[in-house]
Amino acid sequence: MNSIKIAMWSGPRNISTAMMRSFENREDTYVSDEPFYAHYLQQTGVDHPMRDEVIESGNPNWAEVAEFLTGGIPYGNTAWYQKHMAQHNLPGVNLDWTDKVTNCFLIRDPREVILSYSKKYEITSVYQLGFPQQSALFTKLNEKNGVTPIVLDSKDILLNPKNMLQKLCEKLEIPFSNKMLSWPKGKRDSDGIWGKHWYNTVEQSTGFQTYQNKIEKIPNEYTAIYEESMAFYQQLYNLRIQ
Repeated sequence: MNSIKIAMWSGPRNISTAMMRSFENREDTYVSDEPFYAHYLQQTGVDHPMRDEVIESGNPNWAEVAEFLTGGIPYGNTAWYQKHMAQHNLPGVNLDWTDKVTNCFLIRDPREVILSYSKKYEITSVYQLGFPQQSALFTKLNEKNGVTPIVLDSKDILLNPKNMLQKLCEKLEIPFSNKMLSWPKGKRDSDGIWGKHWYNTVEQSTGFQTYQNKIEKIPNEYTAIYEESMAFYQQLYNLRIQ
């Protein structure tokens, strides 16, 4: 098969790490975990857990990271799954490198994102959740290439992982592997150092969790952020793989 570099754009508290596990369990795929995180933290000064360790362990130089991500696929693999957080795309960064990869968008209902993320970290802006950045990049790619990028909703994947991953692989023009449906428990060398804080659940997993509908209500202080997020989410949701 031809080589492919997959840039999967998500936001926080999605199934982005489980998707990375899924692809890493293939025999032909190399994975990268949030390669622009160090740049994001250095530029914003945001006090995320393990901030200094993340910057030290990564490369905060945007141009150098972009060059690496568009270069040869490491270790002779034919596929490269790049897990990206859309909120790391700060105003003014050069996204021209995205023309050299296959961009996909992993979305999740903003209500579920907010309920999950707010338990780990205070939300003060819609830009923390990545929805505006996903929408901006999606629109940029769509207008430039005249082709609708691939969109996946996490709920659809959790309801039927095999069906959705088969459809994704078909769109990517790569063979589906049943190895994408389960993986060994534990940490990975490919995990970012921040996994110590964020990856407790996925480290205990051996596959995609069954979808659980959240019945909690969004706290009143997040109503405006939720409504703003929904407008961006709906744009991509309407174009998702079904």
